[in-house]
Amino acid sequence: MVSSFAPGGTLRASINLGNPVLASLDAQTGEAKGVSVDLSRELAKRLGVPLQLVVVKSAGNSVENIEQDKADIGFFAIDPKRAQEISFTGPYVLIEGFYAVRQDSPVTSNAQVDQTGVTVAVGKGSAYDLFLTRELKQATLVRVPTSPAVVQAFIDQKLDVAAGVKQQLEHDAQQAGGLRILPQRFMVIRQAMGVPTRRGPQAAAYLASFVEEMKASGFVAASLARHGIEGAAVAGPND
Repeated sequence: MVSSFAPGGTLRASINLGNPVLASLDAQTGEAKGVSVDLSRELAKRLGVPLQLVVVKSAGNSVENIEQDKADIGFFAIDPKRAQEISFTGPYVLIEGFYAVRQDSPVTSNAQVDQTGVTVAVGKGSAYDLFLTRELKQATLVRVPTSPAVVQAFIDQKLDVAAGVKQQLEHDAQQAGGLRILPQRFMVIRQAMGVPTRRGPQAAAYLASFVEEMKASGFVAASLARHGIEGAAVAGPND
């Protein structure tokens, strides 16, 4: 397993700061923290190897780390397109995707978003981008470099809708003012760990088993609580 996960002797974990549920920067130390960091540390500990965090700002960059052999494991929303390069575990966390609009917007429901002329800001390469690219038939997606930059781009470019992680949207809406979150989610994001498919089925099976144990033991729930994450649910065995 060590040679499969850390052929260079160090486990390189891709950490995406674009999703605050998974990771963020510690204000005191400037280091990455969060459930994805905690899981990476635990896996490295079990493999008996040092850990290197490869920190990026977007889900797209995190996928690139795997594809370009800059990381050995990562944390991703399960998506069929990404599965070509990445072997996913079962989900460890479920996160909701929501839309935000201006207070005076005529849009009051998700069904009103997919209309001709409606512009939707979304983080490039994010789970929302991949999902909405498939699902939206009339609205126009406007891709922003990172998910945390979506609301500012939505405001600056006078777009109609912002799409993203509920927690990020709520935080940004509170900061910006004059925005509201639509009442229904448009998707549930199943966040999983992943290893490059080229590392083989044994590595994929080991990682899948590791995630199930981390959920069942309470490790994931404790990590979310420790980092003050609300609104994200630990995935069940059948999710």
